[in-house]
Amino acid sequence: MYPDPVQHRPAERAVTAYRPTPIPPVVVQPAPIVPVQPGTVPAVASIVLPDGRIVTGYAIDHPQPTLVTAKPAVSRTAVNVALGGVGFLAVCGGLLLLTSFIAALTAFIGQLIILAAVIFGGWIAVQILGAGGGKGGATVNIRRAVFKRNHFHG
Repeated sequence: MYPDPVQHRPAERAVTAYRPTPIPPVVVQPAPIVPVQPGTVPAVASIVLPDGRIVTGYAIDHPQPTLVTAKPAVSRTAVNVALGGVGFLAVCGGLLLLTSFIAALTAFIGQLIILAAVIFGGWIAVQILGAGGGKGGATVNIRRAVFKRNHFHG
């Protein structure tokens, strides 16, 4: 499976030498002359680098970015639509409760009317059909009645 280390020896490696290619010097071209409006001469600034070199140049005024008002993450229209939907759902729930209340109140009033009719009708029935002793019917006063042969003479 593995080759025998004694019989197998690595081949001598050839050493390759690399020589660097010289980089041609950079030709510095003078910077283009920017026309300056009369009366506005930019200020010259000099900076001393840590290694002692001095760099001199014109100070450049960077344009300040204009402040942009940040837009909210959610638009006001979307918030208004959502609040309107919540309000509509609240009104629908309230109307559902209101209609349920009206239906229950109507049923209660109907039951009160039926109860009053039953009580009043019962009172009238007692007044009309009641066995009130001396009221109604024929009154017969019997005094010295004579009964002869199953015939009454009064």
